[in-house]
Amino acid sequence: MAETKVLYTLGGKSYEGMLVYDDGVKGKRPAVFMQPDWKGVCADTIGQAREVAGKDYVVLMADMYGVGYGDKPKTREQLGASMQAVHNDLPFTLACGAMALDTLLAAANQNGLVDTGKIAGIGYCAGGGFVLEQARAAANLNPVIVFHVTNPNPVAPGTPCNIKGRVLAIHGSADPVTPKPMMDAFEAELTGAKVDWQVMMFGGAVHSFCDPTANTPATRYDEKLCRKSYAMMRDFFAETWGRA
Repeated sequence: MAETKVLYTLGGKSYEGMLVYDDGVKGKRPAVFMQPDWKGVCADTIGQAREVAGKDYVVLMADMYGVGYGDKPKTREQLGASMQAVHNDLPFTLACGAMALDTLLAAANQNGLVDTGKIAGIGYCAGGGFVLEQARAAANLNPVIVFHVTNPNPVAPGTPCNIKGRVLAIHGSADPVTPKPMMDAFEAELTGAKVDWQVMMFGGAVHSFCDPTANTPATRYDEKLCRKSYAMMRDFFAETWGRA
């Protein structure tokens, strides 16, 4: 697997996203724009990107925190503070997310890697909230898939929902971070905007079931559910883009 760092700047600060793909595969593949969880670009989330990419996709991995953020371990308090700083600043979330998407896509295009007619967005936990805000702002992402999303509802209440494509949310029924009322409101928002949406709810699952490092009562990895999630993701891609 190739892991190519891509630098971009915003407001005088440098960010470093990454392209992750199998460099043994020839020809163009769909692009999957990935907003990782609150750890940002680090060994753990790069591992997730490699699993998503496989031989079929080029993953465009966004950095929302700055160069080197994921290099050092952090406490949950530190991770939460950094995530909230991004989440609470919607103009920054949209600007940095758009910069990441445009820059990573341009880098992939330079190498002739991607089919620009097929660009999906995915997000884990906090990254799911970020990619949904981008989608609401009409980012060119279709479909959008979020895994155990944190903050599924607009940070600014009443934000117009201008999602262009289909949406799939894969979630746990016992998630204490994003409980059912938040998902109910998310579903109502999508329905009101006439978005083609689906929610897959895993009975009894908590938060972070696709994060191999999660091991607390509230956040717990589940290898079987993660495998199912990725199978659903690939099937949703195929449905959206056509199976041919």
